[in-house]
Amino acid sequence: MIRADEPESSIVIQTGCNVQDNVVIHSLSNSEVKIGKKTSLAHGCIVHGPCEIGENCFVGFGAVVFDCILGEDTVVLHRAVVRGVEVLPHRIVPDGAIVTDQKTASRLEDLTTDVAEFKKSVVRANLELVKGYKDLQLEGEILPLGISEENETKEFQNLENSE
Repeated sequence: MIRADEPESSIVIQTGCNVQDNVVIHSLSNSEVKIGKKTSLAHGCIVHGPCEIGENCFVGFGAVVFDCILGEDTVVLHRAVVRGVEVLPHRIVPDGAIVTDQKTASRLEDLTTDVAEFKKSVVRANLELVKGYKDLQLEGEILPLGISEENETKEFQNLENSE
């Protein structure tokens, strides 16, 4: 669910993002949610504005980010809560962590190679799914009644003669 229904609220989702099942993105009055390019919002997470998420980020299953800034290439793992802080770029918020003061946010560990690769693979897989869905949509385009790709002219003529 994506809601910017309060006065002077807005939501910007940049290109290449994937928003998975049961994600909630909501912006309070006079605030903005901005989600940077190639960011992945995993199943059931909540992004609540004001909030800015940098490019190439990952917010895990059931995580909550609210009134915060996530620097680019940041990973918030599953069931973590980030509120009222700025997380520097290339950091990782561990599973289940609660980060609500700047001192804790400043001590977060650097993103590891294996987690960075996981994050990239999630974005890549979801972009491939989009391509697959588009291909399926093109394959399933409905042609006018009585027309098939194999024998378009003959079947169309038969349709005309049946009226």
